[in-house]
Amino acid sequence: MEYSFAEQTKNFKSSAVRDILSVIQQGNVISFAGGLPSEDLFPLDEVQKAYEKVFASGKSSLQYGLTEGFTPLREAIQTKMDGKEIRTSLNNLLITTGSQQAIDLFSRVILSPGDVVLTEDPTYLSALQVFRSYGAHVVAVSSDENGMEYEDLVAKINEYQPKFIYIIPTFSNPDGKVWSTERRQQLLDLCYEHNVLILEDDPYGDIQFHERETYPPVASLDQKQSHVLYTSTFSKSVVPALRTGWVTGPTPIIKMMTQAKQMADLHSSSIDQQALYYLLRDFDLDGHIQLLRREYYQRMTIMRDCLNKLEPGVFTWKEPKGGMFMWVKGQKHLNTTTLLNNAVEKGVAFVPGAPFYVDHPEYNTFRLNFSHPTPENIKLGMDRLVDVLLNPVTN
Repeated sequence: MEYSFAEQTKNFKSSAVRDILSVIQQGNVISFAGGLPSEDLFPLDEVQKAYEKVFASGKSSLQYGLTEGFTPLREAIQTKMDGKEIRTSLNNLLITTGSQQAIDLFSRVILSPGDVVLTEDPTYLSALQVFRSYGAHVVAVSSDENGMEYEDLVAKINEYQPKFIYIIPTFSNPDGKVWSTERRQQLLDLCYEHNVLILEDDPYGDIQFHERETYPPVASLDQKQSHVLYTSTFSKSVVPALRTGWVTGPTPIIKMMTQAKQMADLHSSSIDQQALYYLLRDFDLDGHIQLLRREYYQRMTIMRDCLNKLEPGVFTWKEPKGGMFMWVKGQKHLNTTTLLNNAVEKGVAFVPGAPFYVDHPEYNTFRLNFSHPTPENIKLGMDRLVDVLLNPVTN
């Protein structure tokens, strides 16, 4: 039988990262491909105790919940937002099934086919998938190590009148950079002037290596509380399996997203939300985040030192100030998409950079994750990768 799918499914694309992960799970491959936290650092006992507290609270804990989310958890997140100087209330805070759902719900209620979304280039490939699935035209803004370049941003806003601008300004995926405060403020001022929304995605902001440096969320600069949607997740700081994120922003938009969520899944898992609440109440999350920062910084420095074995000028990268990724660029002739097969045969994997670009992929780039592999596997895997990079197989 031939199946007739909806017209919009022609915009559906498989995730390049997921496709790679399905291949490298076979055999003895050390993976730097996924954006995964370390299982070794999961607070396993504390998570188990949190679920026990949910069951001990009675049968009602297993009932349907509010679409907006478990109220005590939202109150805890509100306190967390206060610490980031992002003003919120329960009326403009929605619990989502990971921050990925927040991106989808926002796109669902804002985008019509043909609308323009401006993004960094490269940027989070799953966000690109979502925007395109709703028929949006994604346009890249030129960026440097400090964020979107002002002149090109002005030109693109004037030319395209975008519906919104999507950014990951703090330890971005894939390239791990941090926007300067000046660029953050410039973006916000332009969006005020041109009445453009901002979707600020901040899954990595807590994983900061240098405590004395400050990276204010763009949402914290939005004194009007009118132009920025801010989304984050507990997947990186607690455990991904909880699939619990949140989004906050202008109340009319959050209300519309809540209606869309009712149609999507009624509400995110209430038992997971309750367990997370007990975990946040009784567990030293700030202390745990400090542990993650120290451990991931150590793993990043091991990877950095291995990359330093490569010939200067042939490969370039910036040492990240936080997050989970290093972004490497080779010479123009290098094609990391074809190089990946050679790497997997040698027992190591990475993500080629091409899928992260909007429309002009740079095939000489690739992303490395340092948070998931153990320090020992980073050393072993990077030895394999350096060998592949220095001795590429040519057909």
